[in-house]
This record gives sequence, structure tokens and C-alpha cells, in this order.
Amino acid sequence: MPVFAANLTMMFNEWAFLDRFDAAADAGFSAVEYLFPYEAAPEAIAERLTRNNLQQALFNLPPGDWAAGERGIAALPGRFDALKADVEKALDYAAATGVRRLHLMAGIANRHDEDASSRYRRSVTYTAERLAEKGLDLLLEPINGRNMPGYFLNDFGAAEKLIAESGLANLKLQFDIYHRQIIHGDVVMALRRLLPITGHIQIASVPSRNEPDGEELNYPYLFGEIDRLGYDGFIGCEYIPRGQTLDGLGWFKPFARS
Repeated sequence: MPVFAANLTMMFNEWAFLDRFDAAADAGFSAVEYLFPYEAAPEAIAERLTRNNLQQALFNLPPGDWAAGERGIAALPGRFDALKADVEKALDYAAATGVRRLHLMAGIANRHDEDASSRYRRSVTYTAERLAEKGLDLLLEPINGRNMPGYFLNDFGAAEKLIAESGLANLKLQFDIYHRQIIHGDVVMALRRLLPITGHIQIASVPSRNEPDGEELNYPYLFGEIDRLGYDGFIGCEYIPRGQTLDGLGWFKPFARS
């Protein structure tokens, strides 16, 4: 049975950030994820995880200046020293929360620009090797250009190629089904082919990015297929509730912990 992680950046926004851990546990989730933890102290997050018997499934390394429009710095010029400092900051939070996988955002850059590609490969290699020292996986997530115009890593094939060429055992794919459907479609065949290099799965309805209970994709079938393929990782609920978070959890009831 899939193990679902509530995304506390998008879900449970009716509560303050730290209180979302309590709300997710009360709703039956056994794991959580979010984009960024860095506005809260790592010790405060660790206390909420322990109090609620929650696993930390995933979070992102620092993305640069998010408010100014940066969406990662790995492919950007002149930011390698900043990236190295960001890795150390993320490792502090990883140690506190017990997370086993981190996502590195690439940034807004042209994937076909040789300099940007070289910078990105260097950043990925450095980060993966540093995380490997701590026994952690690094994840790369292709993101569709409709939600994030100009994002460097906007193709699953490019991510697959980089992972294969890197030779790094802890470099994995973050397979967001929502992004996959928008970029390429063919979700099930892609899951069957890419699951061996997949370290994390995320879900949302397409095209609205709401609860996984309708629209283009048949999520009950996809959940069954993920089970049949033997995936034993987390499935992150990176969706925007249509209304109140709790009102939209009907799809989740069969999977909630008692």
C-alpha cells in the first residue's frame, strides 16, 4: 500500500506551519514533505515530527531568492559557492529531521546552453557526493514550463540521461506525476521504465493541481500500478486543495493510519 506524505507547503494552510504537522497527523498521515523548512528552527521541526510520530519524506535545498523569482541556483553563473553553503544548511535540517532524500532545484536557465548545462552538472555532482557522505539521496525533478516558465530541468529524458551518465548511486529521479502528464503524458509506461531510478513520487490532479480524485488521470489505477511495480518509497501529496484541506481528503481515507 502506498505511504502518502502530506505536503505542508500546499496542504493544511489553515494552520501555521508548525501546527500543520499536528493537523496532518490527526488526519491520518504518517509522513510529511514541504518545499522549504528554513524559516523554522530545525529543532522545532524535529519536535513536531517526534510528537506526532511522523516521518520526514522530503524537502528542497535552499532555492536562492525565491521572492525575487529564483527557482534554484544550480545552473546559474557565479553561484557555486552559495550552493555549497546551501548544502551545508540543508544538511543541518536533514540531521534534525531524519530525512533521507533532498531535492535540488536547477533554476531558470536555458537547458540547451552549454555553460548552464556544465554548471548544472557540476552542482549536481558536488551536491550528490556531499549528501552521499551522510547517507542521503539527491533527487532531480523535471518541472513543466506552464507552472514554472524557463525552468532548466523541464524534460524527463534529460533527467534520466544525467542520472545515468553521473554514475552516482545516490542520484535519483523525483517523479512528479502531475509534471510528467503535462510535459510528456504516457505516465504508466514511464513509471514502469523509470521506477528503478525513482527516489520519490508526487501527485496532483491534471490540469488543476487539486486533489488526486478526478480530471485527466485515473489515480486509483495509478496507485495500484505503483504497488504492482514494487515501489516502497513515499508518495508526496503536492496538490492545492480546492477548499478546506480536510474537506478534500475523501480520496485518502482508505490509506489513513488509524
